[in-house]
Amino acid sequence: MIENVYLTFEELVRRFPNKNAVIYLGTPFSYAKLKGLVDRFAQGLYDAGIREGDMMIIYLPNCIQWVVAWMAAMRNGITAVPIAPNYTPRDLEYLANDCGAQAAVCMNGNFGYIKEILSKTAIKKVIVTALLEMLPLHKRLVGRLSGKIPKANIAKGENIYSFYRLVHGSSPSRLEVVPDKGRLAEILYTGGTTKHPKGVPISHATLLTAAWEQTDNPIRGAVTPEADVTYGSAPLFHILGQQLGLGSIITGGGTLLLDPKVNLDVIFDSIQRRKVKSLIGVPAFYRMILEHTRLEQYDLSSLKYCFCGGDVLPQEVAKRWSARFNFPLSQGLGATETCGGVAMVFSGRKSPPTTVGKVIPGNEVRIVDPNSLETVPADSPGEMIVTSKEMIRSYWNKPEETAESFVEIDGKLWYRTSDIVRMDEAGWLYFVDRTVDLIKHKGYRVSSSEIEAVLQEHPAVIAAAVVGIPDKKVGERIKAFVVLKADVKGVTGYDLIRWCRDNLVSYKVPKYIEFRDMLPKSKVGKLLRREIRSDEKRRTEA
Repeated sequence: MIENVYLTFEELVRRFPNKNAVIYLGTPFSYAKLKGLVDRFAQGLYDAGIREGDMMIIYLPNCIQWVVAWMAAMRNGITAVPIAPNYTPRDLEYLANDCGAQAAVCMNGNFGYIKEILSKTAIKKVIVTALLEMLPLHKRLVGRLSGKIPKANIAKGENIYSFYRLVHGSSPSRLEVVPDKGRLAEILYTGGTTKHPKGVPISHATLLTAAWEQTDNPIRGAVTPEADVTYGSAPLFHILGQQLGLGSIITGGGTLLLDPKVNLDVIFDSIQRRKVKSLIGVPAFYRMILEHTRLEQYDLSSLKYCFCGGDVLPQEVAKRWSARFNFPLSQGLGATETCGGVAMVFSGRKSPPTTVGKVIPGNEVRIVDPNSLETVPADSPGEMIVTSKEMIRSYWNKPEETAESFVEIDGKLWYRTSDIVRMDEAGWLYFVDRTVDLIKHKGYRVSSSEIEAVLQEHPAVIAAAVVGIPDKKVGERIKAFVVLKADVKGVTGYDLIRWCRDNLVSYKVPKYIEFRDMLPKSKVGKLLRREIRSDEKRRTEA
């Protein structure tokens, strides 16, 4: 097995030089063309003084520049640090200092945030790009003349470099590629259940092993990897977007479609014209598709495999999807710490409703009591712990968090996922809740996700979050925060409580309903119940 991401990609270039590797905003980049851009940018990085062993933040949306910068880092032995393009200066400063980054690649639109933290971090070199600058001239002109894309004013100054000039002003790199199995490829930061995000250091070997496991067997029942055309709606700075998006072009030989923003009409048109076969997204993405008013105007019949990850899939969304497209949404369960999927529903295989799949080969799972870590009986809920040869062993610069999340049992190191699941006798896994989101009410352990799923099945509700409010008499009272659809009028909290009474056992029915315009979510779209709990705590203490 090749043990370097770039060399694995290079092998695919030899096999499929003229095949489209990436299609960005409708512009195709063949495997050979992409390699040329990567090699030139790699040489540009070296000439700019960004060398092997350095840390480089990638502060970009989904775009061709992201792929080029990331792959060039893999080639040169630079550690990539992909982060959300909407991080604030405060976020940036913390992450840059935590990983010790010496360089950053950013958009001209967020360069101001980078500039604001330069004096407070070790970042000395910044590479700036614009949304359309790697596209053909006519597309850049159309974008500018239409007024949709502002003129690209690229920042100038000492140690500030133009992405475009580094690519087009350099000849292909002649530097040796070091195929070191243990070399650190990247650091991904989790959304964090603690005060600060935690850095997850991932090696080349871990990336490749996980990509092969998660893009080969799970999808092969629907389409072969080399014939796959994937629309990557999941962000590339997130493990979901990496393994099922980037994975298609670093191990599978497929084609990846990228756009910097989610626009459903653009996505539908791309699926129709490019005959997209695979779709990757979070539950909210699939709900948006089903509720789009122009869905029926497009032919989406080319879709063969649609994966839903990152959060719990409401059953009403799953049912509506199957009824509309005649095939189910495939679910999975994983974590950044395990480099993506631990369990997945493989395409082409019958699976029970609500399951998140079976354990992917290479992983070993136990379902244990969260307190004693003793294995629970089959089909009983417990915390899922996982071990594998390639998973990470510790967080970056976080010994206390490492000690809390990793435990040695029977001579093996296990990662504590904080996911409460159950496994039936056939090996199917079912998500129950996160350990931190279980509500203790009258001696019962109540699942937030279960109540949220029931609320979201109400025709007037678009989103819901459920938390426990401390109460001396019953432990915690159940409170729901609900967002109604824009065109809904006259629905009251009493209506929703009555709906819950009709669909839930009595002790799971919310005591309170609060209506909100929106719910807090992380930068990758996960519901942040902890922020709601913090707000409620501040209210009670005020």
